[in-house]
Amino acid sequence: MTAADPLDPDGSPVRDGEVAVQPPISELPLRISAVLWPSFLMAGVIEMLVFSLVDPADLHWLGGAAVEASAQTVYSVAFLVFWGVIALASALTELVLVEPDTLNRPYRNHP
Repeated sequence: MTAADPLDPDGSPVRDGEVAVQPPISELPLRISAVLWPSFLMAGVIEMLVFSLVDPADLHWLGGAAVEASAQTVYSVAFLVFWGVIALASALTELVLVEPDTLNRPYRNHP
């Protein structure tokens, strides 16, 4: 038995021919990935749609001055803004879908 041998979830070593069972993903990482991954994909789709119609060189600030950034910078900032807005909408949807009993259960250390 070496230090590199895999362990079962209970900490016991896995013998030859056995398959180590991975513990289930906890709820928080699952919810985070359920928000970030689809919003990342949709931000890419919206980026393609918007910039198939708009040329970054033709963009102007609200005051009328031209945006003096490279096209790559405009694409990157726009993608991050799209991703953030869509992720926020998805996170709010996740929050609405949480069961009331989950939100209202007492804290562990609360009497």
